[in-house]
Amino acid sequence: MPGVDSHASMADVARLAGVSVATVSRALHGSPLVSAETTARVSAAADELSFAISRVASGLASGRLGRIGLLLGGSLQTWFNGTVIDAVYARLTPADVELTIFRIQDHAERERFFTRLPARRNVDAMIVASFALTTAERSRLQTLGVPLVYLNQRVRGVPSVGIDDVAGARDGVRGLLALGHRRIGFVRSANRSPGFRYSADRRVEGFHLAMAEAGVAEQDRLVISVRDLDAGDEVLATALSDPDPPTALAVDSDELAIGILAAMVRAGLRVPDDLSLLGFDDHALAGRLGLSTVAQPAERTATEAADLALTLAAGGTPARRTILVPTRLILRRTTGPLVPAAAA
Repeated sequence: MPGVDSHASMADVARLAGVSVATVSRALHGSPLVSAETTARVSAAADELSFAISRVASGLASGRLGRIGLLLGGSLQTWFNGTVIDAVYARLTPADVELTIFRIQDHAERERFFTRLPARRNVDAMIVASFALTTAERSRLQTLGVPLVYLNQRVRGVPSVGIDDVAGARDGVRGLLALGHRRIGFVRSANRSPGFRYSADRRVEGFHLAMAEAGVAEQDRLVISVRDLDAGDEVLATALSDPDPPTALAVDSDELAIGILAAMVRAGLRVPDDLSLLGFDDHALAGRLGLSTVAQPAERTATEAADLALTLAAGGTPARRTILVPTRLILRRTTGPLVPAAAA
């Protein structure tokens, strides 16, 4: 009896099963042209030789590789990117489709990726997540010859899924205004180069819209930009040193808001008595810390994007080309009604 050979070929399986190589290929792909008895014999031979048909070989026959790419901007350790990876992987695995991750964290990686296009001919579809591409970069991706899906941004003519960052931030600030706050500061992370801060730019736009609706003049809208997610102490120092310090802060991410919350504890400040604090995302830690936030369902968004990619990779047409997933305001213990100075 032949011994186990991890390098066995389809021809070896054919010889052991007593059939042609073409029959082996059809049997292992589940072709209805092969009888159940022959399929069982081929499968037994493949098992005996520890043979598994490779995706490359399968791709030669079907024109598909069984692999979808995910292009992410920024560190893979962030809450959002980690959630997206988990959700896409969870959706692709039951479909027997592999996930290939490409990361672009800085200008050097960005230039290298778009110069070399490592995804060329290696994936059946590509999900591009959360960072704004230039016109030239979009054109380069289109030369891949594979369907594209945009996650958390919209590009004309390309399937996309995401949230409305402007509306989400506006709803959050409206919630603070409804609590009586008028002097509201917006804190944004500016630690990324242009093109890596797509969502942040949209969220500050939502802040300005809500404040304008409330009749707050532009010169009275405080925007604090920081380069580090751990810049909580810097944020507090800037906010509290203002001649008219804010009574509430809306922050463009929960990760940054959590750092500010920790800085408030160090400074002996109370939330929401001394300062109301609102994040954005609904990070896994937000509920445990009682952080008020604008929740974006990142897992659902990523799952929808994976569904679009699977449909396109299989040559299908999505029922919807643009999917907008709603955000929702969640008020927890870090926000409260404005306390008049005389009553503080």
